[in-house]
Amino acid sequence: MAPAIVSRSGGVLKAYHTSQDIELYHGDCLQVLKELPAESVHCVVTSPPYWGLRDYGTDGQLGLEETPEQHVTKIVEVFSEVRRVLRTDGTLWLNYGDSYAASGQPGKSNLAELGKRYSGVGHKRDTVIKPVKTVPPGLKPKDLCGIPWRVAFALQADGWWLRQDIIWHKPNPMPESVTDRCTKAHEYIFLLTKAARYHYDADAIREKTGNEMSSREYDTKTASGAAWKSGGVKNYAGANKKDGGRSHPNGRNRRSVWTIATAPYPGAHFATFPPKLIEPCIMAGCPEGGTVLDPFLGSGTTGAVAQKNGCKFIGIELNEEYLQLAVKRFTQKVLF
Repeated sequence: MAPAIVSRSGGVLKAYHTSQDIELYHGDCLQVLKELPAESVHCVVTSPPYWGLRDYGTDGQLGLEETPEQHVTKIVEVFSEVRRVLRTDGTLWLNYGDSYAASGQPGKSNLAELGKRYSGVGHKRDTVIKPVKTVPPGLKPKDLCGIPWRVAFALQADGWWLRQDIIWHKPNPMPESVTDRCTKAHEYIFLLTKAARYHYDADAIREKTGNEMSSREYDTKTASGAAWKSGGVKNYAGANKKDGGRSHPNGRNRRSVWTIATAPYPGAHFATFPPKLIEPCIMAGCPEGGTVLDPFLGSGTTGAVAQKNGCKFIGIELNEEYLQLAVKRFTQKVLF
């Protein structure tokens, strides 16, 4: 059975197929979001087009606005609708990379060629790195634009709780022909929520340290196996004497720097989420059997990870070619 594929016909969202627990929508994400039920999604994991970096060859795409302010305004508008469809106890995991103001120096075409060669997918329009052509007001040539934090603060001002900035460290970053700064090897993942209290399963994404006990060992050492509290801090008797017994038997609380290599998906002519980056977001942020949303579907990696973890999935994509790539991925069950 194919996933539900939904498109706009005569102003109405029309389902061509209904099956599985996957819905794929073709259209502008803001317009599609407005027609989804409120409080219907448990978790959102997504990566919008970054500002001023690439032309994906689709009318109405985000990321090609003339100024950072215009881009941020559009992003806030989209995620205002995301907040409406997200449950009160839901989470948003938002991946963003930064960009530089134009240097005004020659060599941009070389940078574009470098991006084509590095991606290994040919010279299609949507693979081309598209540096900002002009220096926006308020910025200087070669300035780092700070787009991720501009977006994060704007969403916070719009009502979101900004709970965490996670550093995605890339051990295999794209090479850069720069000699007056370091090669960029990180992006951000912001954890945002619509309420102060929300679903978050810390145990699902704990980090192994090599000192973990098995459940049987833990039960034996603590008699009942139950954690005890002292001074408002949860303690685990016998787990780790060095920190007063506060270590969890299944590992330490996940740190905010995630080292995960980029991983291309066959057939995708654009940057894709690595599954290992998405998985902890869904494992921590979505309850079992819950619904995950990605309003910028791309090749459907978020949906594939959601499916692997037993969650329902809703994806929205403006580019029909990319949507068909995701459809093929789900129908053939090629998850990664």
